[in-house]
Amino acid sequence: MSTTSTPDGEPAIDGCRPADVTPVTLEAAALESTAPAYLREFKRDLIDDGLTPAGLTVEARFDEDCSLAAQEEIDRLRRYVRAGAFLGVGTVTVVIDDVANPEKVRPALSATAERAERDGLTLDVADDSVLEF
Repeated sequence: MSTTSTPDGEPAIDGCRPADVTPVTLEAAALESTAPAYLREFKRDLIDDGLTPAGLTVEARFDEDCSLAAQEEIDRLRRYVRAGAFLGVGTVTVVIDDVANPEKVRPALSATAERAERDGLTLDVADDSVLEF
């Protein structure tokens, strides 16, 4: 990227102009599916309404002290991370109500955060006092 200025004060990107859209944060519960075909149509409807998806909030529960239940919940979160990447959000926020065993959840949640980062997203855990990773 060049640090030189353009002549006559023209914008660096030809045709660059602000868009009149409103960023919104979506609730995962509002999505009927995380399938790409559904998400494509959902995003198109948002854009038609002058909205752009900026964030996705997912509620998670880790209230069972069971590795299989924790893995199922992590798999569900990963589907929403993938959906967030498809929709073009910048942040997926995870709201966690209860954690029965943080030692079982922390590594899986950390791996999910790394996956989100590879997909160009930030995974934000709303209750990071319980699950600092």
